[in-house]
Amino acid sequence: MASIFTKIINGEIPCYKVAETEDFFAFLDINPNAKGHTLCIPKKEIDKLFDMDKSAYLGLMEFSRDVAKAIEKAIPCERVGLTVIGLEVPHAHVHLIPLKTMEDARFMNKASLSPEEFEATAQKIASFL
Repeated sequence: MASIFTKIINGEIPCYKVAETEDFFAFLDINPNAKGHTLCIPKKEIDKLFDMDKSAYLGLMEFSRDVAKAIEKAIPCERVGLTVIGLEVPHAHVHLIPLKTMEDARFMNKASLSPEEFEATAQKIASFL
């Protein structure tokens, strides 16, 4: 059965897309730690990040770096944090989180955005790619 992320890639579930290449996809987390919290995923469904072949892994990291640089330009923050946990969805993914404080990285406090704010945030980040 396809993961929720595969369904997002296939357009079966809507998302706030930030970036897409032939192999990777980035979209805003709908339960974000902070405004601009973005998920970067491989289009090929692989459960665990370290099960990816080396080329795909390095490609995901390069893609994530490009998205993180765009987030830094679009969202006021001290830095963009990168987190890989991967327990909630069986599809490798990288969290890119704009950080003002360490609390933003803890997955305990969540930001609340309207659909319009999500859309504007996704477009603003995408404009820097």
